[in-house]
Amino acid sequence: MFAVATKPHVLPLNLNCFNLGFQPGHLRTYVPTNLEMELIPKLGRLFFVNQQNKTNQPSEVIDSDGNAVDCKDGFDVVSAGAKVQPDHLVIMVNGIIGSASDWEYAAKQFVKMLPDRVIVHCSECNSSTLTFDGVDRMGERLAEEVVEVTKRWPRLSKISFVAHSLGGLVARYAIGKLYENHPIGGLSHSDEKNESNSEQCHEQLYEAKIAGLKPVNFITFATPHLGSRGNWQLPLLCGVPFLERSASQTAHWIAGRSGKHLFLTDTDDGELPLLIRMVNDSKDIKFISALGSFKRRVAYANANYDHMVGWKTSSIRRQHELPNSNLLSKDEKYPHVVYVEQDQQEAGEAVQNGTPASVSPDDFEDVVLHMIDNFCV
Repeated sequence: MFAVATKPHVLPLNLNCFNLGFQPGHLRTYVPTNLEMELIPKLGRLFFVNQQNKTNQPSEVIDSDGNAVDCKDGFDVVSAGAKVQPDHLVIMVNGIIGSASDWEYAAKQFVKMLPDRVIVHCSECNSSTLTFDGVDRMGERLAEEVVEVTKRWPRLSKISFVAHSLGGLVARYAIGKLYENHPIGGLSHSDEKNESNSEQCHEQLYEAKIAGLKPVNFITFATPHLGSRGNWQLPLLCGVPFLERSASQTAHWIAGRSGKHLFLTDTDDGELPLLIRMVNDSKDIKFISALGSFKRRVAYANANYDHMVGWKTSSIRRQHELPNSNLLSKDEKYPHVVYVEQDQQEAGEAVQNGTPASVSPDDFEDVVLHMIDNFCV
């Protein structure tokens, strides 16, 4: 179920890729080379929307030749040379203190590689200090933004999410809000043994949709899926117990409600912390059903050199499940990336043996086990 990366000494950024729970999907990795990470040249007939402050003035679209083109508001990246409107929407979500421009390079690359297939929208609704508002409020805003984007591209049929850091949690909240089961017709059959007069029985069939679109990919980069509380979950604190305890108590001073959510201290309303609730479906929001509806669920985690998000929380694993150095890849093209897949039956047994009947936010080890096991079902 898991695919793991990395040789720490090869590159300053080491990636770890794994499948986000449910039935294992096909795992893919793409690691940009140093050359690709440099400033890219003009990308043919590509145009993008310049990000602007929220005003009543329309956004301005500039094509690759520097000409202005009329367009509705939004930071959308599409190919001007596409013969037909692409049907696949990719939503890119920034992390804490980030903005839509963080994803501009990646958005261009998506469109350059798939000019007739994708429209990329770099989310604008949660930037700068708005990222301190909490995962729930940010998720609500993102859900509303996605709905607005789908309205201006009426031919869309598929949707994917690519999110970084805190943005991964926000995207998970948003897809829970946008999740729906759409009826796709009925299956009729006649059962003469159980039904008198051979009456017709109708079983309604449903298809999962996100914002009315077919969910395809859900990808996160260095997202603290288990939060930032616990040993080495925030590497900046060097694993010092006193500093880690202090961070849990003071995170909200720096990062507001988002800090409370990340450190699982949002218990003021008497409910379990939000991140714990997000590993299950609730009455109003189908968090896990929404995540499970995506054809592929992939995460990338930094094995080291990431001082904000620990390897365990971004790869949704316990310490002893992290790969040893002898499992690192020797692939010449991607020497710092490797897959380590957990057997599905083994994952199921871990869930049956490890999930607690109830969870107390005060028993942090049980909390982490509960979150991990629910991801792996």
